[in-house]
Amino acid sequence: MARRSITETSPIEVYRLLPRTNCGECGEPNCMAFATRLVNREVSLESCPPLLLPEHDSDLADLSALLAPPVRAVRIGQAEREITLGGKYVVQRHEFTYHNPTCCALAVDDTLAREELVQRLRTISEFSYNYIGRDLRLDAVALRSATGDPDQFREAATTIAATCKLPLVLCSPDPDVLRVGAEAVPGRRPLLHAADRTNWREMALLALDTDSPLVVSAPDDLSGLRSLTKTLRAWGIEDLVLDPGTFVGPGLAHTIRNFSRCRNAAIRDGDELLGYPLLGAPIAAFAGEELDPVRCAFDEALTASVLLSRYADILILQGLEGWSVLPTLIWRFNLYTDPRKPVAVEAGLREFGSPDRVSPVLVTANYALTYFTVESDIKAANISCYLVVADTGGLSVESAVAGRYFSAAGIAEALESSGVAEKVDHRVLVIPGLAARLSGEAAEATGWKVLVGPKDSSGLGPFMKERWPPGPA
Repeated sequence: MARRSITETSPIEVYRLLPRTNCGECGEPNCMAFATRLVNREVSLESCPPLLLPEHDSDLADLSALLAPPVRAVRIGQAEREITLGGKYVVQRHEFTYHNPTCCALAVDDTLAREELVQRLRTISEFSYNYIGRDLRLDAVALRSATGDPDQFREAATTIAATCKLPLVLCSPDPDVLRVGAEAVPGRRPLLHAADRTNWREMALLALDTDSPLVVSAPDDLSGLRSLTKTLRAWGIEDLVLDPGTFVGPGLAHTIRNFSRCRNAAIRDGDELLGYPLLGAPIAAFAGEELDPVRCAFDEALTASVLLSRYADILILQGLEGWSVLPTLIWRFNLYTDPRKPVAVEAGLREFGSPDRVSPVLVTANYALTYFTVESDIKAANISCYLVVADTGGLSVESAVAGRYFSAAGIAEALESSGVAEKVDHRVLVIPGLAARLSGEAAEATGWKVLVGPKDSSGLGPFMKERWPPGPA
């Protein structure tokens, strides 16, 4: 029987299993509000102290089962660097917000000289790109045994442990090689890749001995994948990650089908043997006969973006060039934002350059992409100004104007709350060109002279040279 979807779980069902003390210790005004947030996966059961008391053990177990995701959550790493894989509730993003963003692990080989290995590790650890106010980073390091030599693998793992704090994936078909690697990083709880039909016994013992999560690999064989999962579960191993195989180029469609079948079977059909996080290996693009590094990196980026959508929970990558990594990280960011909540910045007053009492005052929406685009264009044009960011509910200017979230009254309120009137001697406001129809109402509501700026903020430089300072009101 299929597990019920999280979208079919009623807050009333959750509420009935709570202590119903309305004590407020969870930070919510009452238990019904807490139940609603539990269903929306905005809080955890541990946030309710009374629920953790011994007399509520049975209710806690029932709630844990009711709210458990069809795709299990598996943790790798340690302490503040711990990453959760899986924990998915739905197949389609519009059904419910995706949680636990796909882990992007960059590969290193044990063939690298120590200096070269250290340099690559630092590049991976320090990689950061600011995208609409969020820092996009890489999440883990995957150490591959290219030599098959346990001593060399141990040396590389030791270097990683001393240089890098990111979670680890240890990759080798040889259990003896993986064992020395795991022993070289005590307490790091690496993900072990991988158990297959030839080595599963040794891999199972290694996972049990080191308390590490284990990848189950059966390329293009979902029946074999289920069988191996069932066997490993019988051995007492619960932290599993499934690798259905990654094929690039002509085989990409086949890969998508296998990943989609796994996720649909877990969530829609309630197949517990396939209800585990999925591992994709776009790095396979570098394994073919094609040796052109640019082409390989392109194929890897393409495969990674597709697997993010269908439905990888961890990716192993090779290319570290910005043009190949950034599309993956940006698409992951967009995919894992809450579709119910637009990405917004805090409303208020911003200052750019060295504004004085005659500097221009501009207004914009608090939609993150709008704000950071305007910010970038102001800086590029070297404009010293005040920017009033109005609360438009996280909507862009055009959408907010159409929905009346960006209105004359809202502009007046944003001006007043910002305190910008105390910083300038003039009363001239520049509004976005896409809000031109508000100019008359805004002038009446604010008492300021209103200039209609360019529709695209890239035109602010020429606009200010031509129109600022303005003539008498």
